[in-house]
Amino acid sequence: MALTKIVRLGRKVVLEVVRQVDFGFYLDGLDLDDVLLPNRAIIGDAPEIGDEVEVFLYLDSEDRPVATMQTPLVQSGEFAFLKVVEVNKIGAFLDWGLDKHLLAPFAEQHVKMQPGKKYLVYVRQNPYDHRLVASSKYNKFIDGENHHRLKPREEVDIIIESETDLGRKAIVNNRWWGLLYKNELFEELSFGQSRKAWVQRVRNDGKIDLTLNPGKAGHDKSCELILAALREHGGRLDLHDKSQPEEIKKRLGISKGAFKKAVGTLLKKNVIRLQEAAIESV
Repeated sequence: MALTKIVRLGRKVVLEVVRQVDFGFYLDGLDLDDVLLPNRAIIGDAPEIGDEVEVFLYLDSEDRPVATMQTPLVQSGEFAFLKVVEVNKIGAFLDWGLDKHLLAPFAEQHVKMQPGKKYLVYVRQNPYDHRLVASSKYNKFIDGENHHRLKPREEVDIIIESETDLGRKAIVNNRWWGLLYKNELFEELSFGQSRKAWVQRVRNDGKIDLTLNPGKAGHDKSCELILAALREHGGRLDLHDKSQPEEIKKRLGISKGAFKKAVGTLLKKNVIRLQEAAIESV
């Protein structure tokens, strides 16, 4: 038996046009049955029966799935920095690029939203009525356990969040916290700004260090060897600048010169610290 493809509300999908009516076209919504693409939501030339069209799906005012060719600024499961266009008795309405504005209920507002101001929000389906809603209580939607498989040098999407003593926190790939250290910041970054970044290092606890320079993503081979040895030995390695070249070569497979250069690099990045006759992970 063929499995029915599941189509998610709040996401862009490609669906087939199955019939035309006076007020639009019906698309094969698979598990959602047929979904209306109203004439007013068509961009460019009208499709024909059998065409496949890319659309965004959401619920209309009568809780029916409806499609639009408009592209929203954010989809379900994502963060965005959006402007409030109206506040009424049920909450704030945000401009997310569609004719129908996005609701941020009062219960999902970290602070009371005001018209004309922009807020960082997370978009999801309300579990009670399946409508798409925005929440500025976004911390609860970030994986604090760092369950990821990101690797050094991997390109990621980030959204700039708060400033700390170490640098700027950022939301990575709409799921995890990352950190841009002050010595990696060579430009002004604003709250809610979206951009590309690269994983510079993944700490032992899964925390993500970021860089805006792809050429600096990851450490060189000597740095990686030292970090691997630190992980293997519980975060402490009894090698230092007075260690014999033969000992360094035996344990790490690199020269003493390469070892000292790599240690200097890791110290500048606040990745390790020096102890008496040893180095340790920070």
